[in-house]
Amino acid sequence: MNALRTPENALAEIEGWEGADVREMSGGLTNHTWLVERNDRKAVLKIDALRRGEPYNSRSAEASIQSIAAERGLANGVLYADELTLLTEYVEGEVWEAACLERNQNIELVADALRRLHSLPLSGRSFDSIVAAKRYVAKIENADTALVGHCTQVIETMRLPHNLCCCHNDLVAANIITTPDLMFLDWEYACDNDPFFDLATIVEHHELSEDVSARLLDAYFDGDGQRWWPKLQEQRNLYLALYWLWLASRPDGSQEELEAVAARIRSR
Repeated sequence: MNALRTPENALAEIEGWEGADVREMSGGLTNHTWLVERNDRKAVLKIDALRRGEPYNSRSAEASIQSIAAERGLANGVLYADELTLLTEYVEGEVWEAACLERNQNIELVADALRRLHSLPLSGRSFDSIVAAKRYVAKIENADTALVGHCTQVIETMRLPHNLCCCHNDLVAANIITTPDLMFLDWEYACDNDPFFDLATIVEHHELSEDVSARLLDAYFDGDGQRWWPKLQEQRNLYLALYWLWLASRPDGSQEELEAVAARIRSR
């Protein structure tokens, strides 16, 4: 593995950020992340040890999509990017928790932001859930072969629709922030996908009730959400299968969470 660049070395190559103060941040499951400050400006620096491949964007592709989203008020701005480094504006605000999605006014905010997100230009790269699944399966040790087989089958039977749109593909609550405008963080998976995948991620990851899920669909479709319920259910199953494989592939993952997701899969 390549030696990880130090934040000081990376910042020395970025005009205006040489000698910035650096503090490592928590999180960053697939990279190292720092909060950097210089001349009353704050930014978030991410550094990878290796170039990224599927299911992630390259850092340059991520920066391109995020920059367009930032122009529409949906993301924090990109300050610098190369294949191993990403520097973005730091924004102050309330990072959401799952409970935030239970509030009526927040459902409307998310639905509006999703409609604007899904109207962004296509990225030119389609989300390949089969490739993602194969990458996850290859890392699973002591696998539950029956469940791996079930999840793989669910994923392999899904096909991308003709009406692809730009999607975030990782809309967990921790990637939503109000500043007070609503923005989405961490665009590393963003690419063209079925718009219902973003909706399904919000619903399934946070185990939203049927009532809240219906309100989200109605808000997204201007009151006409009920007829799209079967599409949402299909993508919920896809997300849950991918999520279980991702959890199972992580050596530091929570066994309790893994078993809870497995129970949800088996109950369907």
